[in-house]
Amino acid sequence: MKKSKEYHIALGKGDVGRYVLLPGDPGRTSLIAEFFDDSKEIAFNREYRTFTGSITGNDGKKIKISTTSTGIGCPSAAIAVEELIKIGADTFIRIGTAGSLQKKVGLGNLVISTSSVREEGTTRQYVPLSYPAVADFGVTSSLVKAAKKLKVRYHTGISHCKDAFYTERVKNLPRMKNLRGLPLAEHNEQMWQTWYRSNVLATSMESAALFVISSIKNVYAGEILAIIGLTYSDKPIVKKVGMENAIRVAIEAVKILEENRKRKIT
Repeated sequence: MKKSKEYHIALGKGDVGRYVLLPGDPGRTSLIAEFFDDSKEIAFNREYRTFTGSITGNDGKKIKISTTSTGIGCPSAAIAVEELIKIGADTFIRIGTAGSLQKKVGLGNLVISTSSVREEGTTRQYVPLSYPAVADFGVTSSLVKAAKKLKVRYHTGISHCKDAFYTERVKNLPRMKNLRGLPLAEHNEQMWQTWYRSNVLATSMESAALFVISSIKNVYAGEILAIIGLTYSDKPIVKKVGMENAIRVAIEAVKILEENRKRKIT
């Protein structure tokens, strides 16, 4: 009997491991797969590109692991997560890029998100806004432990999730002059000031869907972001830096998670 495939990701049961690393860019999956042993491209349909391979755990045993791109934004990320869960994945780490919303979060730094501001539309069709978008504690703790082990500069805290990339220009806080001229200029100006003053660390476009759906479906999700822009100073993209460190931390976190699960810690 022919194995059935999920409509969007073009994958079926057995094609991925329980651990899946989720970049947005399909081109980034091949970079992540370079850190796997015996990696193989399994599918590439629409924005969803998947490689599966293995990594060697802390006990010397192989761990099956995959990477699937989600495309840009919560709608496509939600589809990826829903379909990956259907075929057996249960632990997700988003490896993304983001713009810093705080001066202390510099280019190339990593942000490990503990939760996300739900300023997007997808998750409102799942649950009311009073339901939080929160990362799994075990995944987040493993990411923090991995970052410490690898001695990379990281921050932990709340991130921000949005739908519209080109409304994020926030030049010269708190005035944000470049927002003016948009129909919702005054509202956007007020909201960016709010997130800045609330110590929200970074902004990107997929975390809310990942966290909310994973919580509803009782699976595990976390996020690590490489800071490539300084959104607080109207520079949403400056230089693509920090991605390899983010990948290394995510893979080390998978090893820690697997070790803890074998010990029944998480």
